[in-house]
Amino acid sequence: MEDQDGAELCFPQLLNGSCRKPEINQSDAVLMYLLFFISVFTVILNLLVIISVSHFRQLHTPTNLLLLSLAVSDFLFGFESMVEAHRHTACWFLGDLLCSLHLYMLSLALSASVGIMILISVDRYVAICDPLHYPTRVTVTRVKMCVCMCWIICVVYLCVYFLENLAHPGLYNTCFGQCVVVIGNILSVFDVVFSYLSPIIVVILLYLRVFVTAVSQARAMRSHVAAVTLQHSGTVKTKKSELKAARTLGVVVVVYLMCYCPSNVLFFVTADTLPPASGIFLACISPCLNPVIYALFYPWFRKSIRLILSLQILQPGSRETNML
Repeated sequence: MEDQDGAELCFPQLLNGSCRKPEINQSDAVLMYLLFFISVFTVILNLLVIISVSHFRQLHTPTNLLLLSLAVSDFLFGFESMVEAHRHTACWFLGDLLCSLHLYMLSLALSASVGIMILISVDRYVAICDPLHYPTRVTVTRVKMCVCMCWIICVVYLCVYFLENLAHPGLYNTCFGQCVVVIGNILSVFDVVFSYLSPIIVVILLYLRVFVTAVSQARAMRSHVAAVTLQHSGTVKTKKSELKAARTLGVVVVVYLMCYCPSNVLFFVTADTLPPASGIFLACISPCLNPVIYALFYPWFRKSIRLILSLQILQPGSRETNML
């Protein structure tokens, strides 16, 4: 059914209270379709990372556990981005509570990924700048505790951030079939500092120190490579491994910041309707690219994909497969 202006209604039986169906131009429609397909690939690729690190026992290292947690947040973000693409192209029929929960989970995935990026930067900082104490300071147990604390802090913080919208779902909707969340100005300013400026500054400073130290170590290794004896070859291999991991995760961090910064600028500029589709589109690029980066730099991930797709992980004892 249409209203007096000829626009289709979300709920034709509610002539006076129904929203109009969203009208989007061709460019926005293309953007939404791209967002949906990128979200599908994000979910699939990060699911492969989750299965790989979770299944194979040899991959249960501190750094890989951080990658696992990042993949979980990226998986959640990809799934919620598919719902977000629907929210911008169609009427919202899932109710006010699910609207608030959807935007809460979307923000949780973003916030958790920020926290994990900080933990990854700290992990590489200790591994490169203090390699002698890395095995004792960065253990699997401590990484698990840090990851759990990261998720708990994000859950609690966003509960406060979305408190009004979760307690009173649909408070800011102007008609039926709409999904809108509005955040107060004070909370928005605090969020800019807490979840945007501060994490970026911390990550950039840590990785600048890692980069400077890694370059100096690489030069030292090249200048003394001829003098390395057999008894020190293990130490050299360890350093090369850590430097390679720092380079790979550095690429992940740079890609993340390149997508994270402009998307958050859009979030804050258009804070009246959280979050804008264009911001979600930019933010969704990084979660989709992370598994691609792993495939390019990590042989164990390429091997695990072959084992997963060939269903060899279903065989008894596959957890003990040599992946390195």
